[in-house]
Amino acid sequence: MHDWPGCCWPACPRVVRVNVRGSSAGLWLEASVRYALAEARPPRPGGAGVLAKLAEVLFIEVLRLYMNERTENRTGWLAGLGDRFVGPALSALHERPARAWTLEELARAAGTSRSVLAERFQSLVGTPPMQYLTQWRMLLAANLLCRSSAPLTRIADEVGYRTDTAFSRAFRREFGMPPASWRRSRLTRAAAHG
Repeated sequence: MHDWPGCCWPACPRVVRVNVRGSSAGLWLEASVRYALAEARPPRPGGAGVLAKLAEVLFIEVLRLYMNERTENRTGWLAGLGDRFVGPALSALHERPARAWTLEELARAAGTSRSVLAERFQSLVGTPPMQYLTQWRMLLAANLLCRSSAPLTRIADEVGYRTDTAFSRAFRREFGMPPASWRRSRLTRAAAHG
């Protein structure tokens, strides 16, 4: 069961540590962080926009460095992205989460057998492909619940559930409460914080 605060992506590691020494990206990252700190004080016209865009680029570059560092025991979707079979499977799931995927269809999209995909996916991502799909759908649903007032039936359909009952059951398993209650709790929490 998850309580993903702020409807953020749960599969990212809490802390990403990368070695920036000795690479051109590292020099650029260090200089960019120094520039961002200088830009933040004192605030200048347009500074918020500059910092927002710079933060996005810094985030992407750190993820690129992180993905290029091969470590033995790393799992999660970032670890799977670079794999020749798991990467295409992840892309397919992310691009079409509402599709009624089977392991056979996903393996065909990835260009491998069901057994190879299942084994590699489990090893690299840390969960079986269909469980990952459910978690991805629930993340998308949580984001929709946080960011829109769309009816549950529409959200259920957008994330691959043909009935709101099936969607509610899956959501309750993941978050410990029905989607309507979860949405209300988020709205209440957001109102209390600001």
